[in-house]
Amino acid sequence: MQGSANLNLMIKAARKAARSLVKDFREVENLQVSSKSAGDFVSRADIAAERIIREELMTGRPTYGWLGEETGETPGTDPTRRWIVDPLDGTTNFLHGLPHWAVSIALEHKGRIISAVVFDPAKDEMFIAEKGLGAFMNDRRLRVSDRHKMSECIFATGVPSGAKRTLPAMLHDLAALMPATAGVRRWGAAALDLAYVAAGRVDGFWERELNAWDIAAGLLLVQEAGGLIQGLRDGDDPIEKGALIAANAKVFESFAETLRTRNG
Repeated sequence: MQGSANLNLMIKAARKAARSLVKDFREVENLQVSSKSAGDFVSRADIAAERIIREELMTGRPTYGWLGEETGETPGTDPTRRWIVDPLDGTTNFLHGLPHWAVSIALEHKGRIISAVVFDPAKDEMFIAEKGLGAFMNDRRLRVSDRHKMSECIFATGVPSGAKRTLPAMLHDLAALMPATAGVRRWGAAALDLAYVAAGRVDGFWERELNAWDIAAGLLLVQEAGGLIQGLRDGDDPIEKGALIAANAKVFESFAETLRTRNG
């Protein structure tokens, strides 16, 4: 795919941040004796990666706005464009030495995501998309799966940890879905879950209490690969509410109906 200047800038920033993160990832195993020191180390790695991305993107496009997980929101002099960045999606995986995490960068124009990058350095998989031009992984065109029977589908989600208020609703979802499907996967990185929907590796994804930087890039990947995305509650904006359903078009209605029986 011959990307735009903005997309090429995003790819460059993602790769540069990933080099820093990969170096830090190799050091995580040495810190496992102390969960606090390991957590502090990962926080520093996360912040450093966001600093690298911000420097690359804002140097290239100084008028654009910014929304990052670590540094929050900064309005731009161009009010129509904004970078939305998660420098390390899958922080807990990173902390535990699990090679399943990603850099996620999206460009928003007038409230719509128009360019997306999700880079998984451990597997050297670069997922990219631009509005109207399709989605790709390492130059291979992506399409969502063609499965239409729930019994043949596997779905991805994020199960809340700790005492989060959404745990009962998630347990209800799992009780409704698991008997009717081929399985549910919980990998711990929403950006990659959405990329996997786009690639047809899983047939759908749902989750609550997500942030814009968790899902902005992944949303465009799914849409450009032919998938559907809606709010968990019909009519809600997924980025605004942070709760969404994504799936291939053939299974979406059945998938959404199963989840919305309780969620409205």
